[in-house]
Amino acid sequence: MPRWLSFGSGHKLRLANTLAFSMNFIYSAIWVFLLTSQAWSSPQNWDESVVDSQNHLEAAIESGVGPGISVAVGYGDHVIWAAGFGFADLKAEKLVHTDTLFRVGSVSKTLTASALMRLRENQEVDIDLPASFYLRDFPEKEWSFTTRQLATHVAGIRHYRGKEFYLNEPFASMAESVSIFKDDPLLFEPGTSYKYSTYGWTLLSAVMEGATGKEYLEIMQAEVFDPLSLDSTFPDKVEVKRPLRTSFYKKGENGFVSAPAVNNSYKWAGGGFLSTPSDLVRFALAHLSPGYLSAESLSVMFKNQAIASGETVGCGIGWKVGRRRSIGQWVGHSGGSVGGKTMLVLIPSKQIAVAVTLNNTEGPAQQLAFDVAAIFAEAVPAAPTKPEAETQRPQPVAR
Repeated sequence: MPRWLSFGSGHKLRLANTLAFSMNFIYSAIWVFLLTSQAWSSPQNWDESVVDSQNHLEAAIESGVGPGISVAVGYGDHVIWAAGFGFADLKAEKLVHTDTLFRVGSVSKTLTASALMRLRENQEVDIDLPASFYLRDFPEKEWSFTTRQLATHVAGIRHYRGKEFYLNEPFASMAESVSIFKDDPLLFEPGTSYKYSTYGWTLLSAVMEGATGKEYLEIMQAEVFDPLSLDSTFPDKVEVKRPLRTSFYKKGENGFVSAPAVNNSYKWAGGGFLSTPSDLVRFALAHLSPGYLSAESLSVMFKNQAIASGETVGCGIGWKVGRRRSIGQWVGHSGGSVGGKTMLVLIPSKQIAVAVTLNNTEGPAQQLAFDVAAIFAEAVPAAPTKPEAETQRPQPVAR
């Protein structure tokens, strides 16, 4: 029996008229077969996980969480499933596909963090020097702060105020972007408290420019996008036409309406990129083991940072750090944008990465990503147990 979906005032479409929902399932199943047949020659069968996740996300679309959802899941070193649901553009009845570009918001911080660590490995940036060492025009504050403190939200730089989240004017450089907040006092003595700050990452991008003599976006291309072949990740430049970019929405009184127009050029590093879940998953999987970054860089980046009191703050350098009963220890980041929500989750113990994007400002990307992550993590074979003789071997006492 046909079911009705309501997308905004007076805009009703029969599910039977959007056969791409079913085609997405068929396409996804074929793609899963092709991808998993190449992945490590692994016997792992993901069919049940795909079906369960597919049903869960289709139900989410029908419940009205967003015009569109895109998802990707990776295992080991491959994307094993990707799919799109719902609409990228309601008026044009354009469906979401796996190559549809979404605003990824603060997931941009994870991308920037990897570029920072690459510069650190090349000895171009010392993250424990005062950030002022690399900043020419940033006013002196009551206290000094380091680049590491900027990257872990403990430097005291403020976050958005008023309508700043909805800025819609072009900023031609990081120097122009920093001018928004550069004359404001620090919120606290660096290292003594935690305050999430996207502007801290705008200032961090200025540090990267000062250290290298290169523009931030040039650094990102050379250190992240090119080495990892992230061919569907771009700065969200409003002046650049990208046919694959979704339209952006928010909840209105009678359904979804267009989100306000914004220009994210003031915050590339902390919230300004477009991407696909597949690109984000490939990016995350590159951080499962040393290679793209050194073992030491991975350890530093994923370490849960602490303030002076000893209290940990729940994040490393650009990555949130947490634990959930359903998946265990995870790292990743959420992303909130005007017209979009994103969540990237990496589960090192399971070698699983999940990314979910929505084109709705209020979309529940974080919960959906954790739900899908739990479904796939449950399917990962348990690590082989050690022989009895080895498990009974006396272990050294930690001191």
